[in-house]
Amino acid sequence: MLALSNFLVTSAFRSLSDISPKSWHRRHSGSVWLGGQEMEPHSPTVYSVNGVQVDLTGESLRGPDGEVVPVRPQAFATLRYLLHNPNRVVTKGELIDAVWRETSVTDDSLVQCVHEIRRALRDENHRVLQTVSKRGYRITLPERSSLPTPVNKASLAVLPFTNLNHDPKQDYFADGLVDDLITSLARIPGLLVIARNSSFAFRSQPRDVRSIAKELGVQYLLEGSVRRSANQIRINGQLVDGPSATHIWAGKFDGAVADIFDLQDKLTEQIVGAIEPSVRRAEIDRARRKPPNSLGAYDHYLRALPHAHVNSPVETDEALRLLHLALKLDSNYLAAHGYAAWCHEQRYFRAGFDAQDRTAALEHADIALGNNSDDPNAISMGAFVRSILTRDYDGAIGPLDRALAMNENSALALGFSALVSSHSERYDRAVDHAQRALRLSPIDDPLNYHSYCALGLTYLFEKQFPDAVKYSTLAVQANPNFSVTHAYLVASLVRLGNIDAAHSAASRLLEVAPAFSIDAFVRMGQFRATLMEGLAVALKAAGLPQGPAAV
Repeated sequence: MLALSNFLVTSAFRSLSDISPKSWHRRHSGSVWLGGQEMEPHSPTVYSVNGVQVDLTGESLRGPDGEVVPVRPQAFATLRYLLHNPNRVVTKGELIDAVWRETSVTDDSLVQCVHEIRRALRDENHRVLQTVSKRGYRITLPERSSLPTPVNKASLAVLPFTNLNHDPKQDYFADGLVDDLITSLARIPGLLVIARNSSFAFRSQPRDVRSIAKELGVQYLLEGSVRRSANQIRINGQLVDGPSATHIWAGKFDGAVADIFDLQDKLTEQIVGAIEPSVRRAEIDRARRKPPNSLGAYDHYLRALPHAHVNSPVETDEALRLLHLALKLDSNYLAAHGYAAWCHEQRYFRAGFDAQDRTAALEHADIALGNNSDDPNAISMGAFVRSILTRDYDGAIGPLDRALAMNENSALALGFSALVSSHSERYDRAVDHAQRALRLSPIDDPLNYHSYCALGLTYLFEKQFPDAVKYSTLAVQANPNFSVTHAYLVASLVRLGNIDAAHSAASRLLEVAPAFSIDAFVRMGQFRATLMEGLAVALKAAGLPQGPAAV
């Protein structure tokens, strides 16, 4: 269990008592997320419900004989949202938010839509679209339908945080924090987050996590508490696997209440940064436990991640095998395309410069960067791969900024952006993005070596050699199997003047990559010519072999 403690936030402007519930509500109005589900890219576009074909793309219904079944736009929008959230209770408030958004309507408008949907689906007995008394509605689809519920995503609900001060006037702080957590978590690719209205329906109920997870149709629950003491606030959070009721992560966050909005934003950033890798690790473990004959595209993708993160030839081969299985099952899976691009780039540079790997890397990168791409992690990987292979670092900045605009709390996107920035001599940006990535995901993130590499390179090229050695060492420790980080450490030690340590680091490099040569390293050509020549001179001074081979 991960424990984060003693996180102290200092700020100065307004006190909690100065903020009214109304002003908090105005700040957070519009922050209710629909769980990323309304425009779910991997959801089915055609459903067969009670013999009626529902085409979400064409926005049409057809009966068993092919005849068009007319429905009003609001009724179709209601049906669309229910189909994206099957087999769970969807509250009236959630449906009204989804369909009518900021338009003020009464419950009667929703009731009329439900009646119209039932008529269209020939559901006179309400077996398909059920009314759940005082809660909302549930549309029931067969669990083994050929048109399944949304795939390729972990699922999570953020439950209302408990106000341990038992002062109703302070509930708005806890509720506002949960609103922002839902908003930020919903931006994470591969994570389906249940809307606020549904999760808040459990505020006053006894918490049986198994039953709540089942009713909401999610794998994970995030719950927590808020306590204020004088001018300090403490947030405790727990991430729970719903079906097994086991704890995956727990964290503790402390902050000074001066500017409450600044505090709340910083707490949200820290909690989201801890949750994302925790969910990823839990999903990988869950995929590993599945029998081979039950694996879907998402499972193959998850199984590929640990191999891809190692960034060594043998592990990269296994990652690509699994990613190709995922793409065979779902050719539009952007996350898998992003990782496939990166893995082919790895293999191109570290397994013989095979032109087929370069071509495949660019093809997958172009798909990840496509106009319709909505996955910030895939976009950042595509941008990194294309820039490294074509040396067009300037062209990568726009896509990387687009990815970070989609999810500013993506440690993965920040790490790739830091690498591109260090390679293109945007040193201030490299340091900023690397430090932000490490702050978001400081513990046990397999990709932290990206940020350490970016910092090591930046300080090496800026001739701040003690810091270059420091961060290159951290990069090696974070991923001892990645030969390039060893090369950066060797060069940094040579420039610092510690030749003995450089020779030792060079020996460790050759243990990791026996075929390493300076010529192959230079052939990668990832930096300006004078910088590349300086690296080559430093590597030669440490006694590394000159002859052609692969990194």
